[in-house]
Amino acid sequence: MPTALVTGPTAGLGRAYAEALAGRGFDLVLVARDRSRLGSLATELSGRFGVKCEVLPADLADKAELRTVEERLRTGEPHVDLLVNNAGYGMGEGFLDSSSDDEERLLDVLVVAVLRLTKAALPGMLARRTGAVINVSSVAGFVPYGTYGAAKAWVTTFTEGVANDLVGTGVRAFAVCPGYVRTEFHQRSGLRVRGLPNFMWLTASEVVDASLRHLDSGRPGPVVVPTTRYQVVAGAARYAPRPLVRVAARGVRMRRR
Repeated sequence: MPTALVTGPTAGLGRAYAEALAGRGFDLVLVARDRSRLGSLATELSGRFGVKCEVLPADLADKAELRTVEERLRTGEPHVDLLVNNAGYGMGEGFLDSSSDDEERLLDVLVVAVLRLTKAALPGMLARRTGAVINVSSVAGFVPYGTYGAAKAWVTTFTEGVANDLVGTGVRAFAVCPGYVRTEFHQRSGLRVRGLPNFMWLTASEVVDASLRHLDSGRPGPVVVPTTRYQVVAGAARYAPRPLVRVAARGVRMRRR
């Protein structure tokens, strides 16, 4: 059986990725901070799908614990065929109110961990001439959206560069850029979204299905934007005049609960 390593699998998009991959027969390496939730998820997925689930508790903002996950990707057995860099991080305050430590922690999870885990996974995949990396980004990376948007812009651009380097190797990398998804993310961050119509909310399954369809297709495109409506949003954000994009971005705001 192939093996996938998924970060942040205990809720939201990460759980949807873990369930979908287990349903496809992937054994799983599950990485998150909460050992108890990881254990419960591993037991559930093993029972439902008959796959092996390895539990690897780690805080990706902790350098020593991040190195443990890197080492699993480099030398662990069974080897990892698919890496899903999904772990998220959100804050209940805007940049003017947040602490520098919290801003740095966000970058550790959303940028540093993505870089280091991708770097750790690729040598083995390249040696086997097969494998893939899915980096979960966001349409927030196309608009002015504080440190979170800047981090997601980095993830998308970084993944595009890695994908270029991988052409002809048998290994692929692509970024998935969803819009607003109904998960625990906003609630756990103490946030509510104002000014967004209901039809703009996505389900986790829509995002994961789009990701895995792209993986199955073998197409080389390094950026996937799930659903037509968000493809339109992403296109407008990329190509409209920046003053207009900045004004539009102020229309949808995150507010602390």
